[in-house]
Amino acid sequence: MQRLSYPSFRSVLAENEIVRVAGANHALGGLLAEEAGFQAVWSSSLEVSASRGLPDASILSMTEYLEAAANIQKALRIPVVADCDTGYGGKLNIAHMVHEFEAAGITAICVEDKLFPKMNSFVAGAQTLLGEQEFAARIAVAKQAQSTGEMYVIARTEALISGLTVDVALERCRIYADSGADAVLVHSKAKSREQIASFLQGWDFRVPVVIVPTTYPDWHIDEIKQAGVSVVIYANQGLRATVRALRDTYRSVYENGDSMAVEDSIASVQDVFRLQSLETWQKLDV
Repeated sequence: MQRLSYPSFRSVLAENEIVRVAGANHALGGLLAEEAGFQAVWSSSLEVSASRGLPDASILSMTEYLEAAANIQKALRIPVVADCDTGYGGKLNIAHMVHEFEAAGITAICVEDKLFPKMNSFVAGAQTLLGEQEFAARIAVAKQAQSTGEMYVIARTEALISGLTVDVALERCRIYADSGADAVLVHSKAKSREQIASFLQGWDFRVPVVIVPTTYPDWHIDEIKQAGVSVVIYANQGLRATVRALRDTYRSVYENGDSMAVEDSIASVQDVFRLQSLETWQKLDV
């Protein structure tokens, strides 16, 4: 692998007491997250799927998710964490996934313990989990497959999403950590932080904990840090903001017959040029 021109996720985590990560589905979104101060970008399977007008249900291929993550990473000076769903198949697919994402310069991946094809965690209905020992074996394969010490593998449990207890989530995460996971992500769709707080009280912190506070958005970063969390992923706020902004802008322009009502609230063309690094590119064409 070529020498990275940006820090690995592992090094960013080592240098920060808590790492804040913003979800994105393209390089422009990643640039805006970096500009805001986030330490990493989550290449979200929900966002990437939605950008194609498709549900987050294992419809797109590994190659399509890889291309999205790689395009984001190429534009940034902060690392990308790739949301790799269930790993795109069995153990051999997991190994291939690690090889390909690592070769593309991605230094962190996250794999969840649901069955393929998976459905988005917030969709109503049952979520079937893979057996914990089988998933642990996949995590072990992922770690064996990496070619450098920089690759960071996050094992995500959907136990709470599936209606199981905090004790089950804790036991699964202990097994995943012991199988070699660099961190565990515990996911919840409860409307309060209580499940996650209970998990953290029972966790021995043998590896760092990652959370995704989508349904309990009132938990302040200072309180999250105090509770012992190492990584917070704001996984889909950017996508949701984009949907609202585009809907309102397009509706205004169409209904008013001109764009004057929105001109003061949208980015200038010059701002877009700046994000594109247009001036740098123009200097090459002299």
